[in-house]
Parts: sequence; structure tokens; C-alpha cells
Amino acid sequence: MYKRVLVPLDGSDLAAGILPFLTDIAGPLDMTIVLLRVVEPISPVADAMGTVVIDDLASRRRDAEEYLAPIAIELRARGIETASVVRIGRAQDEILAAARVASADLIAMSTHGRSGLDRLLFGSVAEQVLRHAEVPIFMMRHMPRRTTKPPMTKARR
Repeated sequence: MYKRVLVPLDGSDLAAGILPFLTDIAGPLDMTIVLLRVVEPISPVADAMGTVVIDDLASRRRDAEEYLAPIAIELRARGIETASVVRIGRAQDEILAAARVASADLIAMSTHGRSGLDRLLFGSVAEQVLRHAEVPIFMMRHMPRRTTKPPMTKARR
């Protein structure tokens, strides 16, 4: 049975989409949820005026902590033991490292479910984690919400 699940979140609705599912099962299964936000460093770049823009990692780390805090509070309010972790580095590397450090026995994450050329062009953090993880992975594919109602059919008499 899984007792400690690592949940990587990137600030998107897609990534957070796994939380309702985990919230439903974590309490009855007495699971601990470890929330993870990875801050990827940005190389210094020159803007149009030639000014070098340097990444403010400290500020982005604070933003990541502030993003995780209310999620953790909500999970704890539901009686779910929760921890929050912010790591700096490449997302796939830090997810795998965080799973080891947190002694997670499961990694749960959402994925776009891209395939073919899209996956080749954009890469996939989820795919890299899946290939290299030392623990099982639960991946939930993002399913876009319907914006229109299905057509009504008339009942036959």
C-alpha cells in the first residue's frame, strides 16, 4: 500500500487537476501527500536595450512557497498529512530527487498526454520521470472539459 505520495505541481490547472482525486483517496488510505514545486533557473538574457536580465531565484522560490501554502492548508484541513517542498533545478531531475529525499513510494502527476510530433517538439517531464523513477508512477491524463452540451436525442416511442 502506498503511504507517501509525491505530487509535482507547476502552477498550472493541468498539474493541480490530480489533487481532487488524491484528496478523495488520501484520507481513507492514510496517505501523506508531499507537494513539490520545482523552480527552473533561467539563464541571464539581454533585453532589447542590451540590459542583462538576471533570474531572481529567491523571489521565484518565495512565489513557489506561496503557491504551495494554501494547497497544503486545504489538504490539512481535510485531515490529510501534508508536506511542501520547493527545489531548484531541472524539473525531471528534481522530481526524481525529491521522491528519494521524501521517501515517497509513489509519484502522482498529471500529463497532457501528447504524442507524436508534439511530444518530440515540446518534450515531456512526465515521460522522463516515468522512464527514470525508482518508485511507481500514477499518471492522470488531462481531459479537456466540454464547453458545449452533447446534442439531445429524442426518445423513440
